[in-house]
Amino acid sequence: MNPKVRLIDEQVLSDNWYVLKKITFETQNQDGSWTTQSREAYDRGNGAAILLYNRAKGTVILTRQFRMPTYVNGNETGMLIEVCAGLLDKESPETAIIRETEEETGYRVSQVHKVFEAYMSPGSVTEILHLYIAEYSDDMRAGDGGGLAHEQENIEVLELPFGEALDMVASGDIRDAKTIMLLQYAEAKGLIQPKFSEPEFPKPSLHILIAGPYRSGTNDDPALIQRNVRLMQAFASKIYEMGHLPVLGEWYALPLIETAGSTRIGDEVFNRIFHPSAVRLLDHIDAVLRVGGPSQGADEMVNTARRKGKAVYYELKDIPPAR
Repeated sequence: MNPKVRLIDEQVLSDNWYVLKKITFETQNQDGSWTTQSREAYDRGNGAAILLYNRAKGTVILTRQFRMPTYVNGNETGMLIEVCAGLLDKESPETAIIRETEEETGYRVSQVHKVFEAYMSPGSVTEILHLYIAEYSDDMRAGDGGGLAHEQENIEVLELPFGEALDMVASGDIRDAKTIMLLQYAEAKGLIQPKFSEPEFPKPSLHILIAGPYRSGTNDDPALIQRNVRLMQAFASKIYEMGHLPVLGEWYALPLIETAGSTRIGDEVFNRIFHPSAVRLLDHIDAVLRVGGPSQGADEMVNTARRKGKAVYYELKDIPPAR
């Protein structure tokens, strides 16, 4: 076999259920020297596992049962979701998995396809697992499954949508290695098209500009201008309560105008900043809400927003709420 490995001694530590041996051996190093080592190896025989799938229904058959080793290593219930599997018991892998399929799931399959084989825990367990897939249909159901009573098996049979099974791998609800391997094989090979439910993604909040009259119809009367501002701010408050972020062009423009030295509405500094700042703001918002009465400036904002591909609303009920 391997000339760089010499078996020195095998000591049976336990044969209560399967066989646990302590093996002492030598391995040859790259420089030609030899190192003596000891390892324990658990021989429980080889096994087979199978993923049953139905293309038309988009489903797979899995099982759920209590697994003591997982229970003592962090699995709170000890229950594990798995593909159907079992030991060969001196049968061929194909014969064994066909038998196990009927015993555990109740489905009688006649044709199975081997996809690969794998050592499942090569550091301590000798087992090779032969992995299969097979299509199933409802008319193949020959019994309830559930395993054999004399082997103290108490197996629950699960028929799950393929997409749900993949989600359970991602969420950690499925943590069995052979099951993950076969589900991912089925996904990679396109054996079944997963039918995922539409995720409930939160709708993002929108940055909404409230466009309405500021000077229009006021003859620059400060009291009437302030009334127009209060109207737009009332809409801003409602938009905020809907989960969005409102903005008035005046909130940007007026402090800039004052800082720049404007002395009255309509002077050179006012005109240089007031409307152009609102146009510039349109590049940084998602939508416009047009409110209030006639306003050439507000209408220009709406038209510019449309040209930039922004949404335009005229009533609050048309704005989708954020979640």
